[in-house]
Amino acid sequence: EVLLVESGGGLVQPGGSLRLSCEASGFTFSLYDMRWVRQAPGKGLEWVSSISSGGGITSYADSVKGRFTASRDNVKNTLYLQMNSLKTEDTAVYYCASPRGRPWFDNRDPPDYGYRGQGTQVTVSS
Repeated sequence: EVLLVESGGGLVQPGGSLRLSCEASGFTFSLYDMRWVRQAPGKGLEWVSSISSGGGITSYADSVKGRFTASRDNVKNTLYLQMNSLKTEDTAVYYCASPRGRPWFDNRDPPDYGYRGQGTQVTVSS
């Protein structure tokens, strides 16, 4: 059974930083691409970042490019999202996601595709 557990969210002031973690189990983490998605209040899921199975290839939504960095530790089966220069519009529940039925994400996969954890709340406010 795929299990994804996010942590690290909280309340931070604009301009601050947070590091999210996602502990994965129930599948061979090191072979799977992973994603971060988020859901702001009253809005749908939004793709934030993707990272390849080995961690060497990353991609980001324009809204977070240059501020967020995805990484992973395949020994610890853990995915990370370092978030810097946070803005009020980054307020959302953040989820890590793994693909379903195959170890890669297709660019056409919608943000709600695959398995997700319970999420971690990030609130950016002064």
